[in-house]
This record gives sequence, structure tokens and C-alpha cells, in this order.
Amino acid sequence: MWRVGPSAFRCTDLSVHSGSLARVDDVVSPWLTGAQQELHRPLAEVLGTRTAKAFTALHISTVGELLSHVPRRYLTGTETTDLSQLVPGSEVALVADVASVEVHNIAGPGHRQRLEVGLTDGRATLPITFFGKDWLVKYWQKQFTASTHGIFVGKVGTFRDRPQITHPDFVMFDANGRIVGKADKKTMATQVMRHGLVGLYPATAKLPTWTIAECATLVLAQVGRQQDTLPDWLREEADLPRIWDAFEEVHHPHDLHSAEQAAERLIWEEAIATQATMASRRRTAAGREAPACPPRPDGILAAFDAVMPFTLTAGQQEVGQRISGELAGTAPMQRLLQGEVGSGKTLVALRAMLQVVDAGHQAVLLAPTEVLAQQHHATITGLLGDLGAGRVLGAPENATGVALLTGSMNAAQRRDALSRIADGSAGIVIGTHALLTGTVEYADLGLVVVDEQHRFGVEQRGVLTSSSRRHPHELVLTATPIPRTVAMTVFGDLEVSSLRELPAGRADVQTTVVDVQQHRGWLDRAWQRAREEVEKGHQVFVVCPRIDAHEPDEGPDGAGPAEDHRPPSATVEELAPALSGGPLRGLHVEALHSRMDPADKQQVMDRFARGACQVLVSTTVVEVGVDVPNATMMVIMDADRFGVSQLHQLRGRIGRGTLPGLCLLVTGAEPGTDTRARIDAVAATRDGFELAELDLAQRREGNVLGSSQAGRRSPLRLLKVLDHAEIVSAARTLAERWIDKDPDDPRLRDLVASTERIAEGDLMEQG
Repeated sequence: MWRVGPSAFRCTDLSVHSGSLARVDDVVSPWLTGAQQELHRPLAEVLGTRTAKAFTALHISTVGELLSHVPRRYLTGTETTDLSQLVPGSEVALVADVASVEVHNIAGPGHRQRLEVGLTDGRATLPITFFGKDWLVKYWQKQFTASTHGIFVGKVGTFRDRPQITHPDFVMFDANGRIVGKADKKTMATQVMRHGLVGLYPATAKLPTWTIAECATLVLAQVGRQQDTLPDWLREEADLPRIWDAFEEVHHPHDLHSAEQAAERLIWEEAIATQATMASRRRTAAGREAPACPPRPDGILAAFDAVMPFTLTAGQQEVGQRISGELAGTAPMQRLLQGEVGSGKTLVALRAMLQVVDAGHQAVLLAPTEVLAQQHHATITGLLGDLGAGRVLGAPENATGVALLTGSMNAAQRRDALSRIADGSAGIVIGTHALLTGTVEYADLGLVVVDEQHRFGVEQRGVLTSSSRRHPHELVLTATPIPRTVAMTVFGDLEVSSLRELPAGRADVQTTVVDVQQHRGWLDRAWQRAREEVEKGHQVFVVCPRIDAHEPDEGPDGAGPAEDHRPPSATVEELAPALSGGPLRGLHVEALHSRMDPADKQQVMDRFARGACQVLVSTTVVEVGVDVPNATMMVIMDADRFGVSQLHQLRGRIGRGTLPGLCLLVTGAEPGTDTRARIDAVAATRDGFELAELDLAQRREGNVLGSSQAGRRSPLRLLKVLDHAEIVSAARTLAERWIDKDPDDPRLRDLVASTERIAEGDLMEQG
């Protein structure tokens, strides 16, 4: 039996291990191993409440999260930093030589002086400045004359338009690498003397890198050494050091090679934990039973195929056959269908739902927004025609009902929808989060289709999949193409299908960058071009990053505050009236955004859909689900505020019919920057899969699914699926072997439970 100290982690969540609990000294713990018990100890128990609170800004709240917070780089004291690349406002750590030392008296009482030290990398120079009383300046001056080589850490400011650093922390070395001088702060020098290397951690203003280093040292001393989190055979096959050795070496490295090996062990830990969790989910799913839904030659699907106004693409046929075969079995289908905007995912999903209805079961389509749910309802009822009229006079014998349930429906509409869902007369149910409430009773649920799945959490979708007597099949849709390495890591419990080709007859969309910095008159021409489109009888989208001026500016996909030097981005509430009273005077211009009353939003969308509204100024509320074939032009204001996938999604709202489309990306981003490269890439190709690779390379995993991870804990702190694809692949094989060899290994069960607890339904969606 594992034993821990008096500060054992108390937890009331007793469901993690299905009733298997470790009880130590009358303290109930959800963890079966001492290792996970210690790694999940609240940081406050070790460091105190005040210090632990400072770590919340770094999303660190437990011992394990702190120990996995590794330095982003190490300074050895033997290198030299390129001083020409310093950016004002950034926190830097640099290694340089002292070129000059000057002392200046400051007029006034107090015997204050200014010490100016010139640093050099052999080419560029950088001044650092200290202010203090004469005795203190004399002390500092001595540090810089005893040696000419050191490490300096501080924030880059400016003085007379030149970069400079005021009062940096510093450590000076002699020719043999021994410390011969230091600032009055001891923590930096202590770290260098103890380890020979300076680890630079991701830090905050209130929590500098030296404090993080000292806290890591304290935690390591408190926790001690536990059993490893992985079995010996697995570590030996992957050639991995023990986890506690890795923690020690990454925070107290003897040399750079040892530090790199230790960090790689932690990357493997995340990869194996993720893949073990996915393998566990696959095994659990394989043990469930789903309703068998074999195709019927004389059912509603066959009737629909006979009158369907489209010719299926080769991709739709192939994916449809695979889905049909899986629906016919009793093992729950768990499939992710990713496809380009306009590739026909909805049609594939509808055919799957009709096959389930043919078998006597219900199918549910869950959409993230009311606009998208209503659009799906209109599209599906339009495609089905009489086949979607239900059991009414004059309807075909095999017709089914289609029910819509959203939060904005009135009481009478809601009662009618709930009644049709409960008695089974609605074979197809479409709705939003309203479908997840406990008041909805399903007659016999056979298939759950989830559109834009990353917008739903584990617990939310679990309401549907756990409420049926048998586990329904699941089909997940996403219009954000996902690179293979991401799919393997994030959707390892789902089989992935892709639709790459667009249906025949789809028009081309020309995308052009409108550089308002270089060509200020181009925006005027853009509005003139919009008027020309309307005069041809077409319609125009105008997309803004914000609703109003009170809303903060953010970076791509809400990834954080936008750069300070950029002017405020466009807002719907300012631009709509400005266009209506200015360059688009005389046209019917309307606004649409998420804060509007749902009924008002629907009325605006209805007017735009039937052509009464000619120009729609909106936020990204139109990103998915809006299908207006007559819309031929889109102007995206401040396109640099959006990510690659978001721009691609928005562009997909035009060119949906036979009319060619024009997308204008308005930006002030300077050529040569990463931001401009991102926008130019979107203009250069309509291949969403190619753009997804670029998106991942630029923005990493944290936001690759289009849902910001800010404020969330994530199981992927170190693992970068683009860089570590080989590790992910190898970890999957090892994790599956581990489950096969010893599925009841407490270390395995703890690792899976730990990953599930912090996945939070965003980076790792549970099927």
C-alpha cells in the first residue's frame, strides 16, 4: 500500500477508477500509485498559498505541472548573444562582453550616480544602466572591471530611440567560468553556481525565472523519489530515463545534452499518456453495443437517392459506403469526417441518418449555434421534400419527421418538438445545446452527428451517448482540415475520413490581399467593387473582428491581445452605419452579431437568404453553416486578426453556387512578417489541408482546432505533434502493447485517469 506524508492530496471525485481507491492513513485518494499522488498534490501544500497563487498565471496548480514546466533554453556563459536582434519591450537573457564602464554624477542631494555599461557581441553594442547611491554604484562598477564576460537578464527599453536595459540581473565570469561578480539578487548566481547552467523558464512579471527555479528545487526536495510512472520494459524499449531522474536533470542539468535527454523523457510521457488514453477509449468503445442499422433496398434512403438532385463525388461515395458498413454492425461507429468547406459533408451525414431511420431508430444532429442548426434544418428539409413531411396525409409511406429544437423557441414550439422526439415521429432531430438538457427524451437513439465537434465538451456530448439503452453510433464533422499528426494525437479514438474534392459545378473564388498600408485607395475601390456586385443582383458579406469599440482587440483566433502598435480593428456597430451612409449609400445594409436577440438574428439571416438584405456586416457568426448561393463577395476587415483556418472558413461562405466569388483580405500587416505570410498563403490557395499544415506550423497545437486554450489546462504542455510525429507514432504502438500486456496496471490506470481529468473536452474530445 502506497504511503504519503500528512499533506496527501484529498479529493472527493471517487469515480476516476470506478470505485478502486487508495486509502492511506484514513485519507481517501483517487490515485492508485504514489507517483500520481505526489504529482497531483496542490502546489499550495508545498510552496504556500501566496506563491502557488502566482503560478496560476502560468496555468500551474499542481506539483506535476510545475515539474513539467521546463526551461525554454539554457545559457552556458560561453556563448554570445546577437545584440542586433533585441526587440524593445521584451524580456531577454543574453551573454555579452563588457566594452566600457562609465560613472556619472546625478545633480541633487543624496550622492546619487548613474553607471553606464556598454555591452558588445563583437559587432553590435547595447547600453545597460544602473542608478544608485555612490557606494552602490562603486560596488557595481567593481563587478564589471573584475571581468568582461557575463550573463544579463532584464527588459529591453529604449532611450533616445536606441534599445537599452535598466538594472538587469547579471552574473560575471572569469576565464575559467567561475563567478567573480553578480547583482545584489542572489537567486540567479545561486543557480549558476549550483548547476553551471542558467535555465530560462517561461515566466511572468510577478514570477521571474529565478523564482521558478528555486520553487522547482524546493518541490523536488519535498516530493522525493517515487515509483516510475511507466513500466521498466516500456522505458527500456524507448530508451528513456526514469521520470524522477528526468525531473531532476531538466531543472538541475549537468550539461546541455543531459537536459535535452530529460526534456525528451517528459515529451514521451505526454505522448504515451495521450495514446494510452486514446487506446483505452477505443477498447471501451469496442466493448459497447450499438443498434445494428443495415441498409434497406426499399427504405427512405433508397427513395432519397432516387430523387437526389446531386451526383455524389467519388469521395462521398467511398466515405458513404464505409459509414454504411459500420452502421450495419453492432460495434458503435466512431468516425471523424473532415472535409473542405462545401465538400458535401452534410449530404454524407444525411444519408447516414436516413439509413438509421430505415432501421427504426432516431438520428440527432447537434450544431454549436442556432444559426447553424436552423441552416441545417432548412437544408435537410429542403433536400428531403415530401420524404421529410412525416406521417401526414399525402406523404410517402416511408417518410419521416424532422424536428428542430433550439433555445429561442417559444413554449408551444418547444412542446411540439419534444413530443415528436419522444414518440419517435421525428426520425431526424436537429438542434443546439437545447438537445442536451434533461427534459429531452428520445424514442430510440441510433446515431449522433456532431457538427464542428471541438465546440462541445465531453460532458455535454455524453448526455446524448449515455442516455440511450444502447450506445448510439457517432459521426463527427469538421470543416477545419486536420493534419494527420494532429488527428493521431487529438482524435486517436476516432477513425478519420476525408473529403477533398468539391462537388461539380462549384464556382471558383478569387482571393486578393488589400494592403491598406501600401495602397490606401484600394479600400475605396473595394467598396466600389461591392456596389458593382450588388448592382448585378448579387450579395456581399463584410466581416469585422469585433462587435463594438468596447470589445478588446485580439490576435488570430482569439489567441491573445493583438500587438499594441496596430490601430484598433473594425467593429460591426461602427462600420455598418458608416457604409450605409457612405460608400454603400442607397444599398440595403444590415448588421449581424452574437449579442443580438436570437429572433432578430434569424430575421436578419432570413432577409439576407432571400435577397432583401444586400450587404451583411457581421462578425464571425457567419463562419459556419450560412448557405446563400447568391452571395458572391466577401470583404474581411483586418484579416490579420484571424487565423488561417478561420479565414478559410469565412471564405467558404461565398462561391457556394455557380457564380464566381471574390474574397478581399483587408490588412495593414507589413510584407515580410509572419502575419502577412499567413494572409498571403490564404490568398494563394483554396486547399484547406495545405492551409491546415501552415496553421499548425505557425500557431502550434494550442489553438489548432479553432477554440482558444487560454485559461485551460492541457495535457499537451511539451508535446508538439508537428515536431514529434515519430514519437507520437511510436508511443501509440507502445501504449497499445501496454494495455494488451497489463490492462490493470495501476500506473496505466492512473496515467489514463490523469489525462482524462485535464483534457477538459477541448484538445482531446471523448467519443
